[in-house]
Amino acid sequence: MQAVVGDRIRVHGRVVGEPERLGEIVEVRGDSGRPPYLVRFTDGHERLVFPGPDCEVEDTHKR
Repeated sequence: MQAVVGDRIRVHGRVVGEPERLGEIVEVRGDSGRPPYLVRFTDGHERLVFPGPDCEVEDTHKR
């Protein structure tokens, strides 16, 4: 998985009924666009994210 600052990340709920979380990648801390990512979620919280199989990165830039 690779990302750049400004890409969006979508974290799917892990159990039935748990909502998705959406956020914007504000910092890429890994080499060559790899995780971990500092993410600002739509509720305003920021968190360091190590994406797993329940995550999708949405490319918002043309590379």
